[in-house]
Amino acid sequence: QLQLVESGGGLVQAGGSLRLSCAASERTFSNYDMAWFRQAPGKEREFVSRISWTGGNTYYTDSAKGRFTISRDNAKNTVYLQMNSLKPEDTAIYYCAAVRRRISTTPRDYDYWGQGTQVTVSS
Repeated sequence: QLQLVESGGGLVQAGGSLRLSCAASERTFSNYDMAWFRQAPGKEREFVSRISWTGGNTYYTDSAKGRFTISRDNAKNTVYLQMNSLKPEDTAIYYCAAVRRRISTTPRDYDYWGQGTQVTVSS
């Protein structure tokens, strides 16, 4: 059972940066594709970015391209999301999720989820 714990959220002004981290409980972390999703109040959970289990392939939603960078350190069982040039519309709870060696941007395909970390961007 893979457990995920996010950290790094907070309150930031528009144009600022945050770095989210997601720490996994097991060394089998390296066998999992990882993703970040977010959910704003009253909205459905949406895909933000994903990274393959090797770290060799990444993918971003259009709104994240050029501003966000996903990375992972399998030695530390951790995946990161560096968020730059933040906008008020980025305000949401951010979740990391894991699926075993599968390419997907659909929340229902992911087997393990963290509890989420709040990101608030003020204008």
